[in-house]
Amino acid sequence: MLTIPTLVFSHGLQDILGLDGPRFPGSEFIPAAFAIVIFFYGGLVFIRGGVQELRAKQPGMMTLISLAIVVALVYSLAVLLGFPGMDFWWELATLITIMLLGHWVEMSAIMGAQNALGELAKLIPDEADVLHGDHAMTMPVASLSVGDTVLVRPGAAVPVDGEVSEGASEVNESLLTGESSAVAKTVGDGVIAGSINGSGALRVRVTKTGDDTAIAGVMKLVADAQASKSGPQVLADRAAALLFYIAVAAAVITLVVWALVTPDDPAFVIERVVTVLIIACPHALGLAIPLVAQLSTAIGAKKGLLVRSRAALEDARNIQVVLFDKTGTLTEGKQGVANVVAAAGLDGDEVLALAGSVEADSEHPIARAIVAAAGPLEVPRATDFESLSGRGASATVDGRRITVASGRVVTERGLDLPAELEVAGRDASAQGKTVVYVLDDTSVLGLVALADVIRPESAEAVAELQKSGVRVAMLTGDSREVGDWVAAQLGITEVFAEVLPGQKADVVSGLQKDGTRVAMVGDGVNDAPALAQADVGIAIGAGTDVAIESAGIVLASSDPRGVLAAFRLSKATYRKMQQNLWWGAGYNVIGIPLAAGALYGAGVLLSPAVGAIFMSVSTIVVALNAQLLRRVKL
Repeated sequence: MLTIPTLVFSHGLQDILGLDGPRFPGSEFIPAAFAIVIFFYGGLVFIRGGVQELRAKQPGMMTLISLAIVVALVYSLAVLLGFPGMDFWWELATLITIMLLGHWVEMSAIMGAQNALGELAKLIPDEADVLHGDHAMTMPVASLSVGDTVLVRPGAAVPVDGEVSEGASEVNESLLTGESSAVAKTVGDGVIAGSINGSGALRVRVTKTGDDTAIAGVMKLVADAQASKSGPQVLADRAAALLFYIAVAAAVITLVVWALVTPDDPAFVIERVVTVLIIACPHALGLAIPLVAQLSTAIGAKKGLLVRSRAALEDARNIQVVLFDKTGTLTEGKQGVANVVAAAGLDGDEVLALAGSVEADSEHPIARAIVAAAGPLEVPRATDFESLSGRGASATVDGRRITVASGRVVTERGLDLPAELEVAGRDASAQGKTVVYVLDDTSVLGLVALADVIRPESAEAVAELQKSGVRVAMLTGDSREVGDWVAAQLGITEVFAEVLPGQKADVVSGLQKDGTRVAMVGDGVNDAPALAQADVGIAIGAGTDVAIESAGIVLASSDPRGVLAAFRLSKATYRKMQQNLWWGAGYNVIGIPLAAGALYGAGVLLSPAVGAIFMSVSTIVVALNAQLLRRVKL
């Protein structure tokens, strides 16, 4: 709003364009008045940024912009007060406006993230039911003390770290530990704040509060990793820093040389110096990177890649190792039937149908997996369902009492285990699978082996990454057997298993020790410190909020093939950024020497007006070149 009238009433711009703009008594002061307002309204942010860069001894974009707008302001004021030359009010106004636009475009592309630590805190309930004798009183979690006993109802989140003093249940700790299955908890077992209770009620004695809890430790790890990971200096800032030194050196040389050559014409000397400094200011450079960043963000979003950090997108092209979390990333994070083995005289479908019939009314994760696998089969209706606490379930199917249970029940009943089932059960257990047996009153009919379901896209994702020269490793909180089995299915040879949440960031930093660039791909709260520690954190979009907030790139779907697409987008984006930097700064390579008067002897002298136009044309070029990024194939 302020820039448009500045342009309309600027005599200098009218002279350049050969136009006769509106003029009336006092109109010559309109550009000055509006440009000064723009300087103090929109330009001081660059001045403050430039001061901070100089204090840090790291001049960059802010310093370069500050130098140009201060020179333009001072010189234009001098011309307004009678110094011979052409004012730059229009140039000052457009420079500040375009630079503000560039920063707005950039920030709108990368901002909007919530606080990762706040998302972690949301996992813990604000209140807990504290037991006093037989009475439960609702109290704030912050007021609990070690030794208090709290009641955790079925389906509720555990409010504190503690020890089960009464009751039994299955507790889902996958958000914190990465284990793919719920963990059975009985008297004496520890529970973690933020985990979700299953179908049983638990009485928990508080053992840790506040900063001592496991989730508080994860929060501290995330904060420490984010604080220790210095923000890499992005491409445009490095170019701006170089350009700053070139501009200052050129201006000093210009001043000294022309002061010696034409000591009697100070106006000409000052004009040369001002022209050098204004041409050096990066109109195009200020938009070159933000425009590409915004376009890459939009292009990525259409392909299911959400770019939260420009630095992460720049760094992704250099990744040497991709470290995948297993649960919820390469796998679906839920139990599924891996294989069924039937005793002699039966077939696998019959055994699975019987198991699915028994488990139809159970809510246990293993039961749900068996029922889902038996869905396409003809499953007979069961009656008289009975849950065998911690061991399995039984029901009457077609007049027979069928039991689906652990190997312990087979032993308790004194049933003979056929050799083929014994071998299959031993092999499945060695691979980290969960094994349940299907039996009637007299014999073992077969077994069902369950494992964390591997995503169908994972093998292709791993193979394509390896084909592109990227090393692939896997990280899991599950047992070594489970980790090795999943890795073998996917062709991964480097496995880190039985890794606790606090150790995941250590695994990443260990890989980084020799300078290796590491990308971490995960989905859970337990992955947050590792995502923050990695050179590039990539979160699976179906994961937890805290994983997403700790990552620089988010895959909107749960397809791990998006990692390779992110790398391709990174390389294409970086190429376009480099092209724009050459376009944006290339005119300086030519313009600064011409502005300084290097070819004055040959009759070539770049006036401030032509230099300003030259600079504006480069802005248009980078804007058009950025649009070509839309043609990239991911």
